[in-house]
Amino acid sequence: QVQLVESGGGLVQAGGSLRLSCAASGRTISNSHMAWFRQAPGKEREFVAGTSWRSGSSYYADSVKGRFTISRDNAKNTVYLQMNSLKPEDTAVYHCAARYGSTWSTTSTAYDYWGQGTQVTVSS
Repeated sequence: QVQLVESGGGLVQAGGSLRLSCAASGRTISNSHMAWFRQAPGKEREFVAGTSWRSGSSYYADSVKGRFTISRDNAKNTVYLQMNSLKPEDTAVYHCAARYGSTWSTTSTAYDYWGQGTQVTVSS
């Protein structure tokens, strides 16, 4: 029902910045919880950042709080993840996800739609 396409990943040195974009089509994201998850080789998928459509609040994993910022532009039907002060441990495939539900969740299984992912590699 909704398609999500991520972009903006790439190779960056430690301490650098990247901005990921998640463009949605097929359905508005104005009533969708939006989140970013990441998965590194040999590790399980983890929640990174998200924003609730009901409250407007944003949520962050402790590991990225203060460095990453999630935002949305409902007019453009796009969600962003600004990543600053990147560390090698941030290296992962980053996925955008949408949840059409009433309650907020940081659990990947609660999300209904997923993008294809974009690779972020941080070199030391």
